[in-house]
Amino acid sequence: MQIKNESDTLKNFVNEKKIDYRIQPGDNLYIRVVSLDEKTNILLNPLGGRYTNNIASDASVYLNSYTVSEDGNVEFPLVGKLPVKGKTVDEIRILLTEKLGEYLKESVIIVKLVNFNITLLGEVKRPGQYKIYQNNINLFEAVSMAGDLTDFANRDKVAIIRQTKEGSEVKYLDMTKRSILSSEYFYLKPNDIVYVEPVKGKQFTFAQFPYGVVFGAISTTILILGYFK
Repeated sequence: MQIKNESDTLKNFVNEKKIDYRIQPGDNLYIRVVSLDEKTNILLNPLGGRYTNNIASDASVYLNSYTVSEDGNVEFPLVGKLPVKGKTVDEIRILLTEKLGEYLKESVIIVKLVNFNITLLGEVKRPGQYKIYQNNINLFEAVSMAGDLTDFANRDKVAIIRQTKEGSEVKYLDMTKRSILSSEYFYLKPNDIVYVEPVKGKQFTFAQFPYGVVFGAISTTILILGYFK
């Protein structure tokens, strides 16, 4: 984040950290009910009611999660069809607490989004798909997960590819400007793709020049000349 104008003394940037991701059909929700009744825990929790010190694998959590149907519902024991499309995780937790309150007392409901993944491609040191185990993540945190940008990254033009109701949209951000902190795309959403373009003429840069081969050839030539002399 470079200061390109010395008269620019702005230091505070407004950006709401809360992510208001709305659940869509095809999303997977991990729902756990904790109550004093052990039998109820076993009935309502796919992974079992007993507490275990072993952390469930990603595949296990996914297979035991609730998939949102095309009509925007999930089937939950005692409740039946629960409308979740267009709601946040917190709103679903509150709704489920109200529904189960008719049957359970002194219970705690935990709702998590299972498929919070982001993908980083292009000029990052470790491109790939990353799972996010927190409620939100910003662009700089995502780039750090991939080992930072490479020396050939075009920091002026970083693409954020995001799925919307109308399809995919592409937004370009300039990571050299401090105003990125107030961008609505600074905090990433589930299934976002971050693509970092290479600088122009990357293949002609000196960093890829075969110094080792050239110096090796020069050293060999000097040794041969010295031998004949």
